[in-house]
Amino acid sequence: MRALTLCLALATSPLAAETLSQEIGRTGLAPTEARLAALSAPTNEELFALAGLRFLGGIEGALQLRWQTGIRQDWSELPILRLPIPENPAARPFAPADFTALLAGLDADMDGARTALAQLGDKPFAVQINLLDLWFDINANGTRDEGEDLGTVAGLTLGGGRMISVPVAAPVIKFDTADAAWLSAYTHFLSGFVSTAQAYDPEPAIQRVMESSAAIYALWGDTPPENAMDMMFGRQVDRVAMVLFALSKTPDKALAADAYDHFLAMITENRRFWSLVELEPDNDMEWVPNDRQTSGLGIIMPPETGKRWQAVLADAEALLKGEVLIPHWRFGAEAGINLKKAFETPPAVDLVTWIQGEGLLSYAEKGPRMSMAAWNDFERLVSGDAMLFAIFLN
Repeated sequence: MRALTLCLALATSPLAAETLSQEIGRTGLAPTEARLAALSAPTNEELFALAGLRFLGGIEGALQLRWQTGIRQDWSELPILRLPIPENPAARPFAPADFTALLAGLDADMDGARTALAQLGDKPFAVQINLLDLWFDINANGTRDEGEDLGTVAGLTLGGGRMISVPVAAPVIKFDTADAAWLSAYTHFLSGFVSTAQAYDPEPAIQRVMESSAAIYALWGDTPPENAMDMMFGRQVDRVAMVLFALSKTPDKALAADAYDHFLAMITENRRFWSLVELEPDNDMEWVPNDRQTSGLGIIMPPETGKRWQAVLADAEALLKGEVLIPHWRFGAEAGINLKKAFETPPAVDLVTWIQGEGLLSYAEKGPRMSMAAWNDFERLVSGDAMLFAIFLN
């Protein structure tokens, strides 16, 4: 037993002259995170790495649960569930509680990442990571298998494709102080998504649809369907039903408030990132560059990308704070929906009354309505790749 323990310790410990990036490539996210978490006095670099590994670990945990239960990537409506992963030929049946566990696990890892970032604060650091060293242990077997590298899972195309104009054979990034703010913003985005989903408690809705679908398929008997409608649309219809059933419940007010705080914090941290990155005088393997820098990914960032994106963020912040209103086709040109009120007293979603207008009257008021001018300017700047850049810039 002592020999086995020693072997395991040696396998997960950094080798002599091994970089942190190489350690991740050799052992994986979880073993490297565990080693860093056990340090009594981590360096600034190790604190940022710990935060980044917990962030990626949250994604890894979700992907592992997907692999275990065979959830397909056609859940395109939700972050993470849309990512391509290898197929598990021996997947166990998906249970409604799995989705609840996925949300809770992801949120816990985002909290863990922010804990490390809070300990880091604004202290300077520089962590060099070769993105080719990053991989997700999707099948949880402790080894790096085909289809588990970051590029494949995240759809990251290096050296060609949309958003890419400079071939990059070795995508090495030197993460620094500004990037800690970017990471913090992304953890708040994912936590905001989780709190929003948890507020509507989707587990009973998932259970309801799974039971009704099983009863529907039991009616088929041995006779094949007369058409391919279910094959083409059945799964999508079930997912839409799950979402609509969940949204039809009055959401948890505390979780809605938590989501609101996360979304505002996301904007604050993203704004802090741009203020820090603008001060950088170097041009060395950048993650998200300023106008004087180039990205280590080879991504071309048009001049004033940061400025235009901050204008989009300003509009989003004004919307969240109720300073501008969401237009509604029935409310005319002088009124709209106050999103802040909707977060403060979150409504059940009734599409009929929302479309007709009655269901949103308690959130409607007169005032300036939101404009799409900033978003349209940003979209023109990035030549129609606005959503891709939005995901990258957060």
